[in-house]
Amino acid sequence: MKLRLSLLLALMSVLLFGQNNLQINGINEAQFVYRTVPDSLNTYFRNSFGFNLGYRDFRFGMKFNSDLPRYSNQETELLGNLDANRLSVAWEELYAGYSKDAFSIHVGTTAETFGQGISFRSYEDLEFDEDHRLESFLLKYDNKLSFKAIYGAIESENYAGRYDLAYGSDIQYPVMEGLRLGASAMGYRNLGAFGHYSFRDVFATRAIFTHGNLDTYAEFALSKSYRLQGSDDSDGSAIYLNADYFWGDLSIGAAYKRYDDFSFRLQDLPLANYHSETLSDLLASGLDEEGWQLRAGYALMDDFYLSADYAEAWDQSGDLRMNDLHLAIDAYRGADFYQLSWSHIEKVDDLTRTWQKEYYPTLVTSFAVKGRPLTLTGEFKTVEKQQGQATSSHYEPMLQADFGIKKLSLSLGVSSWWQDFSGIMDSRYMPNIEAKYPLFEHTDLTLFAGKEAGGKVCRNGICRYVAPFEGLKAELSTRF
Repeated sequence: MKLRLSLLLALMSVLLFGQNNLQINGINEAQFVYRTVPDSLNTYFRNSFGFNLGYRDFRFGMKFNSDLPRYSNQETELLGNLDANRLSVAWEELYAGYSKDAFSIHVGTTAETFGQGISFRSYEDLEFDEDHRLESFLLKYDNKLSFKAIYGAIESENYAGRYDLAYGSDIQYPVMEGLRLGASAMGYRNLGAFGHYSFRDVFATRAIFTHGNLDTYAEFALSKSYRLQGSDDSDGSAIYLNADYFWGDLSIGAAYKRYDDFSFRLQDLPLANYHSETLSDLLASGLDEEGWQLRAGYALMDDFYLSADYAEAWDQSGDLRMNDLHLAIDAYRGADFYQLSWSHIEKVDDLTRTWQKEYYPTLVTSFAVKGRPLTLTGEFKTVEKQQGQATSSHYEPMLQADFGIKKLSLSLGVSSWWQDFSGIMDSRYMPNIEAKYPLFEHTDLTLFAGKEAGGKVCRNGICRYVAPFEGLKAELSTRF
């Protein structure tokens, strides 16, 4: 890393002296967090400084992050005492690239996707605060024929300072008007328990067909997992189909998925439901699931838009099942906007004899008050659960108002948790306020004070629980 950094700084110095077609932009983000908890982890400071430099056909980028210590919003990672391993100061992003016509080369920190991400996706998840980007060499050619080849490494999830490998290629070509065919081939080498490597080979084909008002997508993938020693080989597969048709003011769509032993780190499986819910909160998607989705939308008299989305999923044994429903009506009156929606999510696990359901209406209104826009959001969530013979239920109402006063943007919110309606006055309430103000032309200050409820968040085929928060957050963002 020191050698790469020195070489890059030397090259940048030469370019800066040249000052010919040189473009520089970047951002510095500083965050201070104070949690009102009686432990040694109640204060955090983080600073991230990054910039991009472009010179003719070359580009460079660097980002320096300091976490003192690192603040995690995940419920399982909050600690009662200071952990020295969370103190970090390092260059966490470094890359260089060259582009000429349809040809490009990228070396360093890489975010890339093949197709829909079923066979490969290297990405950064800001909501989960996780970085799944490769340090890699990426070759791309994008013309009538699109071609990508990548070879890279990512730090092992099991051993700090050790790395997993990912390598492969992707190709796509328009074989006829409206029809494009593509294929991917990927290899993964992962360091597992006791320092043993496991291997996974993935091969995928896809077809994208567009004709008139019809858009379709189909992808099929096979994988083989194995070790050099042992007889634990296993085969996996993935099928994803999607189609949309537009007929005047009416749009209809459908999707189908089937995944069998097809779950690994560098991927992003389409979940084929409105709320991106997994089949089970306890399992990652791709292990064993099948499902379908139907959706429709209709524009009524130019002032209303009706939409409906329903999906079901299950495993091969039928022990795991889920359904997902979203209904909405949008109304427009000039610059004013109103939306009333209903969401319903239900999951069943016969093996553990558990059942859970959450449903909630949501009302969103946006209109002007004395020439200033005001957005009001109200949600009333009901959560019901059953474990064996034991049942429980509670309510999670939420209100939020977003508005602006000249340059100042304000967001006022309050959420709560009720066991039943008789305990409304005794239940816990979580008020908060967030203010954003542009101190200078390219500098914004954001302040948050209050409480956040936390709860379940599902992304990229995984559901995790965000920890509740109480305290103060201050963020200063400067762009140049």
